[in-house]
Amino acid sequence: MFSILSGSLSTAISRFITFELGKGNLNQLTKIFSASITIQLLLSFLIIILIELIGVWFLNTKMTIPTDRLTAANWVLQFSIATFVINLISIPYNAMIIAHEKMSAFAYISILEAIGKLATAFLISITFTDRLIFYSILMCLVSLLIRFCYGYYCKKHFEECHYKFILDKQLLRNMFCFAGWNFFGAGSALLMTQGVNILINIFFGVTLNAARGIANQVDSTVQQFVNNFTTALNPQITKSYASNNLEYMHKLVCIGSKYSFFLTWFFALPILLETDIILAIWLKTVPEYAPVFLRLTLCISLISVISNTLVTSMLATGNIKRYQIIVGGLGMCIFPFTYIAYINGLSVESAYIIHITIFIAQLICRLYLLKKMIKLKIKYFWLQTLVKDIKVAIISSILPLLLFFIIPKSLIRFFILFVICIISTGISIYFLGMVKEERIIIKQYIKKIKHKK
Repeated sequence: MFSILSGSLSTAISRFITFELGKGNLNQLTKIFSASITIQLLLSFLIIILIELIGVWFLNTKMTIPTDRLTAANWVLQFSIATFVINLISIPYNAMIIAHEKMSAFAYISILEAIGKLATAFLISITFTDRLIFYSILMCLVSLLIRFCYGYYCKKHFEECHYKFILDKQLLRNMFCFAGWNFFGAGSALLMTQGVNILINIFFGVTLNAARGIANQVDSTVQQFVNNFTTALNPQITKSYASNNLEYMHKLVCIGSKYSFFLTWFFALPILLETDIILAIWLKTVPEYAPVFLRLTLCISLISVISNTLVTSMLATGNIKRYQIIVGGLGMCIFPFTYIAYINGLSVESAYIIHITIFIAQLICRLYLLKKMIKLKIKYFWLQTLVKDIKVAIISSILPLLLFFIIPKSLIRFFILFVICIISTGISIYFLGMVKEERIIIKQYIKKIKHKK
């Protein structure tokens, strides 16, 4: 839940920083950075109070948690709050690195974070203390280390990254207004994810929460590749809008959307076909519903990633109120619709069906709203992105599906399908997903690799 909120803030701050970089206004950039830190400190204080008053009460009175684990759960909540505050204050530094497109620094710090989490996984396996509490402490320490790295790098390389308390009321008002409406969109994301988690916990118990958690973990790993791709692309979209180069912006939006889908589909196809055996290899005991949840979660992600660059283009305009009310309001419907479904005795999977339906409706709304906001033609997006996505998905899955039904279930089938899915998807993307110019770039890249050898 905290990561969704901090992600929303990161997006808002990145927009203001990147926009000013696109205009080349260093003085305003310094003001925005300092204002961002001030906003983060105020929000941290407010959120700590809210969680201590409401979160602790809800955890201890409403959640389905074994009595003997309540103490551990409360410790985890407290360290989660600390981790969240550290991550929140890191956001302006993170946003500055991305806005300056220093992706090597971003990559190295991300690698350091991954090593920290790997070390955490090792240490909790050998500790003699309560592993859940120990885990939350270590995750907090990893966040503290990453916060230090971001701060050190930015202060050393960017002259605007020195905090001064500047009371620019108009700037603070604009940023608070933008962040506020972005929070509305984040609120809908919270309800459709953590809100549904709570409903599943209340109606079906903690076992199905575990199954959903496993599905989300696999999906998050897949999504990390897509997020890294769009992170590199997003600053260019915002800068092109700031310089009023809408034609280039439209091209970037379509390319980003198309390749976000391709990257997700590249991993999703073999997982969708061999979900059972993948989970069986990974886990000693596969929770009931985990395979179903994973397949449905990947379907949701395939729809969701198409909108990644559309959202970036919307944020670039700064005029997000109407958009967030309509699209965010639609997203919020997932929670009450799921509650109605569960209270009327429908299956646990109904939440995912509702989710998929709402996401398709959101995509349609985004396209109609952006037609006016950035003059993006729906037909252009349909031909440049959606048609190619559909063609690649259908053609690339034909041979793997035939083999899936012909070859008996086994590890041999898993490895055969894995290889065939990669080849089939790669060929489909090259011939059906790419335009001529993109194929030329790929050929030139292959020639360079051969020349180096």
